[in-house]
Amino acid sequence: MLEHLSPYIIKKHSTIRDALAAIDAGASGVAMILNENGTLEGLMTDGDIRRLLLAGAEMNSPITEGINRNFTHVSPNTPRADVLDLMHARNIEQIPILDHEGKLTGVHIIGSIVANDTLPNWVVIMAGGKGTRLGELTQDTPKPMLKVAGRPILERIVLHLVGSGIRRIYLAVNYLSQVIEDHFGDGKDFGCEICYIRENSPMGSGGALSLLPEQPAHPLIVMNGDLVTDFHVRRMLQHHVAGDYAATIGLNHYNHRVPFGCVSLKDGAVEKLREKPLLNELVNCGIYTLSPDILSRVRKEFFPITELFEECLDNNEPIGGYIIEEDWADIGMPEELSNAQGKS
Repeated sequence: MLEHLSPYIIKKHSTIRDALAAIDAGASGVAMILNENGTLEGLMTDGDIRRLLLAGAEMNSPITEGINRNFTHVSPNTPRADVLDLMHARNIEQIPILDHEGKLTGVHIIGSIVANDTLPNWVVIMAGGKGTRLGELTQDTPKPMLKVAGRPILERIVLHLVGSGIRRIYLAVNYLSQVIEDHFGDGKDFGCEICYIRENSPMGSGGALSLLPEQPAHPLIVMNGDLVTDFHVRRMLQHHVAGDYAATIGLNHYNHRVPFGCVSLKDGAVEKLREKPLLNELVNCGIYTLSPDILSRVRKEFFPITELFEECLDNNEPIGGYIIEEDWADIGMPEELSNAQGKS
């Protein structure tokens, strides 16, 4: 049994008093009941206990009749966004994590998924592109609203940001913008405030920032709306602030194999042969952190954000590079979408 779960755990023949003690000690609002073979028998909440007491039970009465055996649970690899979705759909605040044998390995508590210690930083998500390389897939659906594992990519991003403590998100929209706005509304259903930057014409990954209604007081995260990633928001912000950077670019290791034999020359002579070498490069992930004072340089026109970074380098202003170790995928081509959907 995992040590951190012990406050939540009671036995099948425990009393109501024991259940209340577990609920209070665990501070999760739930007691978990294990049977003789160590699998999870069921759950009890304050509400279950109140119903027992109202039916005439006493504090030393057994909990047997009040155990909720029809409980929601998830496997250890269930994405956090899916757990949060279940909580909202079923109006519950705790979901136990069970392995393939039904053994308890953990518990999701809504307070740990939707971070209580909120961040003052805003995020701008670029969601206005047409996604022309995806062909008919984006004829009626904007690229950020294509689904991966049954959920729109953009929704996955929003829920991840909310779970990391972000509470204000700007969506820069253009192509089929109404589809996006109808889905997210004001963000209330997703645990945040969502505002819209409406581009009358495409403005690039930088130009849309000129349409922000006010200048942020804290470093701003800017990211593409077609990314499948669980990058660590707080660590990237910490890296940016600690380095006192004008901007920070999220980076990822990318391996690619050269399909030919490669040759190194020195003074016209062959020095080294490498047969179809595997090369590793650091690539731009499409996730950035910007210090507020450089936003005044963004031009109100089509303006790629990389031009802003080049200007910073020309001015000898430091640009940070933060390596994203978590999974990352850019859904720009049909094969990339298929990979993310597990179809290849």
